Amino acid sequence: MTIMRLVILDNYDLASEWAAKYICNRIIQFKPGQDKYFTLGLPTGSTPLGCYKKLIEYHKNGDLSFKYVKTFNMDEYVGLPRNHPESYHSYMWNNFFKHIDIDPNNAHILDGNAADLQAECDAFEKKIKEAGGIDLFVGGIGPDGHIAFNEPGSSLVSRTRLKTLAMDTILANAKYFDGDLSKVPTMALTVGVGTVMDAREVMILITGAHKAFALYKAIEEGVNHMWTVSAFQQHPQTIFVCDEDATLELRVKTVKYFKVSGSKLLTNDELCQAEGSSKS
Repeated sequence: MTIMRLVILDNYDLASEWAAKYICNRIIQFKPGQDKYFTLGLPTGSTPLGCYKKLIEYHKNGDLSFKYVKTFNMDEYVGLPRNHPESYHSYMWNNFFKHIDIDPNNAHILDGNAADLQAECDAFEKKIKEAGGIDLFVGGIGPDGHIAFNEPGSSLVSRTRLKTLAMDTILANAKYFDGDLSKVPTMALTVGVGTVMDAREVMILITGAHKAFALYKAIEEGVNHMWTVSAFQQHPQTIFVCDEDATLELRVKTVKYFKVSGSKLLTNDELCQAEGSSKS
């Protein structure tokens, strides 16, 4: 059975908190251990920063451990040194990994400087398979509806590969490179849409009015390879988590429907409870 859910929160901070508590709850209920790792797919960009901050808070409060968690990141720029402040290696370590108790050997990020980029992509897919697949893949999207670096027109059954970035993506990322387009990498390694679709559960974070049209395409229109996020309508377990601003392009009846059905999901207070808490 395919279940697509849309959770609408009042603002970015509440959406970030809801997402973080959902991740926390999933890990706790899984009861990971030495012979049973929880496998988590992770995004970069500005949207997940609030979620990462809350996860760090839960860890520092003693509520959550990442000792038996393996992570796989969605993408990495090609040709950008690993220690460059805007590499996704730097992003993940500075904004998340160095603040939690994850084993560095269990934090997998694509190497955009590998001698053989295709071999690097193939090895990444193999590592995911050897880990038993992804339990929960968390993603964000661009204003054009791309997930990871699966730009408009990407195959919806694609695997991890080398991609040329669309000009809209380069323009959106220029803010991280002093607004200088010449400094923005034009290629990246990215998991494919099919890679993310293989996860047992997918949670996509969409916040801000500038993502509203993409959310409309993801929710209200059909599956379309020009809006790669729309593929997740067909995933058996997808949750879109958004703020009010991101719903501005949705029909009123769509918002009302999901607010009513979403009220049956866990509330913030019920999430990230002690081991053994129930879910519906």
